[in-house]
Amino acid sequence: MQDKIQQDLKQAMLARDQVATSTLRILISEIKNTQIAKGEELSDTDITAVIQKEVKKRKEAAMGFRQGNSEDAALKEESEAKVLEGYLPEQMSDEQLTKIVGDNITELGASSIQDMGRVIGVVKSKVGDQAEGGRISALVKDKLV
Repeated sequence: MQDKIQQDLKQAMLARDQVATSTLRILISEIKNTQIAKGEELSDTDITAVIQKEVKKRKEAAMGFRQGNSEDAALKEESEAKVLEGYLPEQMSDEQLTKIVGDNITELGASSIQDMGRVIGVVKSKVGDQAEGGRISALVKDKLV
């Protein structure tokens, strides 16, 4: 995955795509920082986790800029998030995720908000990278309340 990101950076530079170039440079830097902190080569799963963290940062920053009435900055953050999302696995549809959450609530016999952590853990283990934690959490909370 790291090689693909490097290749895409070269392509973005040749195409003079400033958003993609700067975003991929930041991503490569974050991957290297994580690699140094971990003390070993990162697996594709580790790199995916770094990308997810960066996407989340961009989305939160965009929301913050919107609340501060800075539309240009929000659009920039969203376009960077789009570049990064291209490296993430396909996200599961809401219908599929809702079904999995419902099935697991039934299997675990969850009936109150106190069971939320157990349900989220089981659902995350089943869906992996195909659904963000925030989506899972919101669906579980909605079903248990």
